[in-house]
Amino acid sequence: MNLFNIIDEIEKVDPEVYGRLSDRRNVIKNITSFGTKVAAAALPFAVGSMFQKAYGQTAAKPTVLEILNYALTLEYLESYFYNQGSAKGTALIPAAAATNYFNQVTKDENNHVAFLTTVIKSLNGTPATVPTFDLTAGNGSGNGPFKDVLTNYQTFLAVAQAFEDTGVRAYKGQAQYLTGESNRVVLTAALSIHAVEARHASAIRQIRGLTPWITSTTALGNDTGIPQVNGNYDGEQNVIQGGVDVTKLKSASGSTTSVATATAAFDEPLSMDQVYKLLLGSFIVQK
Repeated sequence: MNLFNIIDEIEKVDPEVYGRLSDRRNVIKNITSFGTKVAAAALPFAVGSMFQKAYGQTAAKPTVLEILNYALTLEYLESYFYNQGSAKGTALIPAAAATNYFNQVTKDENNHVAFLTTVIKSLNGTPATVPTFDLTAGNGSGNGPFKDVLTNYQTFLAVAQAFEDTGVRAYKGQAQYLTGESNRVVLTAALSIHAVEARHASAIRQIRGLTPWITSTTALGNDTGIPQVNGNYDGEQNVIQGGVDVTKLKSASGSTTSVATATAAFDEPLSMDQVYKLLLGSFIVQK
């Protein structure tokens, strides 16, 4: 068995094969050491295990169009939410808040929808249809846990915070699948929207008198006041980054980092499945 020839053939249809296994140097090193680690009869099984690990982990990798339609569905929700809120006028949103923030964020979300729709069509894809939303999370009844979301400004702000905080994590969760030269334009666009969503989240938090970043010490970092969205903040209590426990890092003065500071310094990604279940699944009417 000439394993190098096998990998060369795979590389013709999958240029990223070395990246899936490891970097090229480590792959060569590992292959050449197989002979001293396993018997010849067991070599095919060892090789099979290596490829199974490499490709098994990427089997569920979403396509670019799937990611774009996922982002579009999220933007549909946010756009609908802010448009519904803006339509209430000063009966819901104070005039100063509308002028200084909500008029702009509504325009941003509408532009995100228009932009993502255009990108999907330019890639010969079909944009996702606009779902039926129930902002009260009542599955069409209008009587869910947030039934006063369009009549109570404080509820509106709390739900907006949950949407924006989740949106930031949602975009971050998909960035890993948009690497590579062919996806550079899409990645740039996604990160541009991600940055705007982060500014939205920060502004909403400041309007509510909260820190402009998520700080997780208790209750998963959920400071919305809505226990139903605890899951949207799960993972933010992580203090390990790149294998390093951030709380063990010391400042110039020699003091260690608190959990609050360590969690505030990093945002954690959310997977597509998590967002569909936690946020989109709660506000999309299931027909």
